Order: sequence, then structure tokens, then C-alpha cells
Amino acid sequence: MNLKEQFINFFVKNGHVQIPSAPLIPENDPSVLFNTAGMQPLIPYLMGKPHPEGKRLCDYQKCVRLTDLDSIGDKTHHTFFEMLGNWSLGDYFKKESITYSFEFLTQVLNIPLERLAVTVFAGTENIPRDETSASIWQSLGISPDRIAYLGEEDNFWIAGETGPCGGDTEIFYFRSNDEIPQKFDPKDDRWVEIWNNVFMEFNKNADGTITELPQKNVDTGMGLERVVAVLEGVLDNYQTSIWQDVIAKIEELSHKSYNDAAPSMRIIADHVRTAVFISADYAGIKPSNTDQGYILRRLIRRAIRHAKKLEIDMNSDWLLEIAKVIIKKYENYYPEIKANQEIVLEVLKDEAAKFNRTLEKGLKEFSKLVSHLTTSEINKDEAFKLYDTYGFPIELTEELAKEHNLSVDTEGFKAKFKEHQELSRTASAGKFKGGLSSQGEIETKYHTATHLLNAALKIVVGPDVHQKGSNITSERMRFDFSCNHKLSEEEKEQAEELVNRWIMDDIPVTMETMSKADAISSGAEAMFIEKYADIVNVYSIGDVSKEICGGPHVKHTGELGKFKIIKEEASSAGIRRIKAILE
Repeated sequence: MNLKEQFINFFVKNGHVQIPSAPLIPENDPSVLFNTAGMQPLIPYLMGKPHPEGKRLCDYQKCVRLTDLDSIGDKTHHTFFEMLGNWSLGDYFKKESITYSFEFLTQVLNIPLERLAVTVFAGTENIPRDETSASIWQSLGISPDRIAYLGEEDNFWIAGETGPCGGDTEIFYFRSNDEIPQKFDPKDDRWVEIWNNVFMEFNKNADGTITELPQKNVDTGMGLERVVAVLEGVLDNYQTSIWQDVIAKIEELSHKSYNDAAPSMRIIADHVRTAVFISADYAGIKPSNTDQGYILRRLIRRAIRHAKKLEIDMNSDWLLEIAKVIIKKYENYYPEIKANQEIVLEVLKDEAAKFNRTLEKGLKEFSKLVSHLTTSEINKDEAFKLYDTYGFPIELTEELAKEHNLSVDTEGFKAKFKEHQELSRTASAGKFKGGLSSQGEIETKYHTATHLLNAALKIVVGPDVHQKGSNITSERMRFDFSCNHKLSEEEKEQAEELVNRWIMDDIPVTMETMSKADAISSGAEAMFIEKYADIVNVYSIGDVSKEICGGPHVKHTGELGKFKIIKEEASSAGIRRIKAILE
């Protein structure tokens, strides 16, 4: 039994319900590119909305984080990873949460007590030091010398600028063959964090004040890759059982050993795995120059560059061979991996072909550049253009320059590259800032409007129209739907008129909780039925619309205002896109 199964079995045995992993691409949350933690899809429930599966939940959640993209290639970082989590939504609190964690680690995983240490929240002027958690740990056998009190930066969690928040307790494992120190020093990097239990007992208000929450929640997260490395006693995550078959395939394709080419092999393994998961998501992400599509393109191209570095045959199906190993490994846990296998392979094949053409153009550009040079140096701007436009890593530019007896302003390039990174990071930070709980009044209205538009298109265009994705901001809604022709002006007008008529009718919006099977047999529609748990929320708008959905929605359609289509365009083959506003 692997760690995922051990974790789920333990928490189900202790009264939790396993919920499916949420999609990698968040629905109706433009503030983030990807789900970055197991708790992110659960924000509405952590804020008090009843969860259809009850108050005790557990899962393994697929996540992508890009903050460490430049660190990929070392022993411990990943862009895609799996997060194991258990939650209490207003049910148990610190004592049970800490006890469950302790029992799982020491009794199920058999981790020796002497290898464990913990941090707890040191408190602030407004929030007292967390002596409760410290005393629970001591009662379980953790020595006071192994408990460290840390401040807000380390042991306090909040989603965004305001909202549910609280101190946390983090569990550390001594990952070294050295003698285990008596006293725990959290700055000693031989101690690695393996689990984080967040206790949401406060709410941070817009004016900065902190108040107690009526519903106190527990949110935990354990990184699968890191814990497997701990259990298997290796210091390199890529030498665990998670990666062995993928690395073996790269060794076979490159005719090189992992020991001789570890950084490039790690980058290829990590980036191909992440690309498989992004392109398998039901959101239908394709490589592009914006948002998730840009990340997907960047990952695939970076993997290709490192494969060239390892002298893997570019004319072979090497990329698909690695992807197939990854698909086989995960298809039993994530149904979309199996269902969308052909799409994944097609995305990888097409992007590889495009990039190879881009590289050819880049080589021509390089030749042109060399023929016009008036000095013996390729300057920083020229080197950066080769990188940014044609995907040339600086190493390739240096290699080609050497063949022409030229030098490269590598230091200038690095400075320019760093400046570019800072801009990208700032842009990413804007995407992530405070958006986790962005379900305000206007977003709620737009969410309901997507249901009305879906219903209208089924009447105007045909019953085979189905939603294929949506994106909502406070300024507009975007709705993707299956349709193989450009909508005529008449079709757009009819759809708009229907939505506005239903708004004028002020139809009540109701919600029922039922089993997924009952929901489907009652005629409820769902965009991707596989992603929903066995118990679902079904929202009905009179006789107009009936959909399985996570919400939120208005109480009556009359709250929406006037609906107006501002644009209709192609999204991808067989998929059209409507952008609309509420006035």
C-alpha cells in the first residue's frame, strides 16, 4: 500500500470522507493560474458554507506551484506535486488534529518519536501564544526541547488580505544520519517540515482587526514527494520510488546515467509530469503565450532543451515515451489522465514540432546576427532576444558563439534575465494576491449568469451545446461552449434576449443536495461529472436550468441586472467563447 492509500485509509477509518482532487485549473477564480494547495478549492467551506460530504474530509490534491521554477533541477523542488490533506469544518479542533497527525506518523508510518520536532505559534499583541498545542504535543511524548515557538512569518496562515486565519503547528523530521540533537533548532536544515496543521480560529477584517470565528476549522497539508523521500531514507526526491521508472526511461533514451546528468534529468522528469497534468485537465489548456498556456509551453520547451543537452534523438518519440510512463503511473488515481491521454500526447507532439521549427528559425537568426556583427561580442540584448524569442538558453548561444570565435556578454544577459524574472514574478504575484476568497457579490451574479447563458444557447444553437469552461472576474464573464460554427448576429441577439427575459422574470434559484447518481437521473447537467464527489449540490433556476455546481449563486435572477454579450469568438477547434457583462 502506498502513502496516498495509507493516508486516506487512516482518515476514513477516523470518520472522514474522501473527496476527489479538485481540477488543477481553478474554476471561476481568475486570481490564480493553478490550484496551489489542497485547501484552495475548499475556501467557501472554510468560510462557513456547508460541504455536501459533511464536516470531516480528506483527499490527495494535485497542485502546481511556480515560485520555485528556477530551483527545478535540484534534489527537492517540483512544479507539480501532490498534497495530502485532512479537514475539520467546525468539528474537531487542536487536540484531535494533533493526535491524528501523531498517530499516523508514529503508528502507521512507524516514524521514531526521537526523529520528530514541532513548531507552534508564538502569538502577537492580539493573539495569545499557542500553549494549547504545545501542551498537547507534550502529552503525546514530544519533549519541550523539541517544541519551538515561531512568529507570524512562519506559523500563521491567512488566505489573501482578509478572511479566516490562525496559527499553525508544523511537524519536522530529522533527515540526516548525524546524531539527533537533543534540542530542536528550526534553522538547522537537517530538520525538514513534513506536515502543517492550520487552526483557523480567527477572522481578519478589512480594517485589520482580528475577531474569533464562530466556526473553527482545521486545515492540514502534507507534501507527498517529501514524505516519501523521508520514509525511503533518501536525500534526493528524484531517487524515490515516485520517480524511479521515469528516470530509468530518460537514462535509456539518453544513454547516460543519472549520476552523470542529474540536473537535466530532474528538469525533464519534473516538467514532463507537470505538462501531462496541465494538458490532461478538463479545462482544455493548450500551449500559448498567455496564462496557463504560457506555463505549459515554457515547461515543454525547457524539457526539450535539456533533452537536446543530453543528446536524446529529437526525431524519436522520446517525449511521448516519457509521458506514457507518467500516464500509466497516475491514471488509476486521476481519471482525467486516462480519459484525456490522447489529448495529452497530441499536445506534447505538436508543441515539440513547433519548438523544433522555432529553433531552426533561431539558428537562421543567429547566422544573420553574426554576419552583421561589428564587434567580436554578442551583447546582452542580442543574447536575450535569442532566449526570449527563439528559446535559446544562454549556454546554446555561448556554444554557437565559440564556434564563430565570438564572446557573449553573459553577465549582462544574466542581469537582463533577472530583471525579466522580477517582472514575471511581480505579474505572478498579482495573479495570486488575495484571490482565494474572491467570491464577492458581482462574481456571484456572473456565476449565476453562466447558467442562464448555457440554457439559452441550448435553445438557440441546439441541445448539444455544453459548457466547456468559464472564467469570472468582477468586470466580466467568459463562457466556453461546444459549437462548430461562428454565432450569427441573430443567434447572439436571441441568446441575449432569452437571458434578459429570465432575469426580468425574477426566477428563484434553489439548491438541493443529493447523490451524484440521483442528480444525473434528475436531468442535472455538469461540465465534468468525474470531478464531483458522490454527494453534490444541484442548483435549479425554475424550469430554465438545472446544474451540478459548487456555487455561489444569487437567490433570484432579478438581482443580476441587464445581460449583454460583448464578444463571441473561437476558443479552439469545436469550442466557441462568449464574453459578456452585467450592467
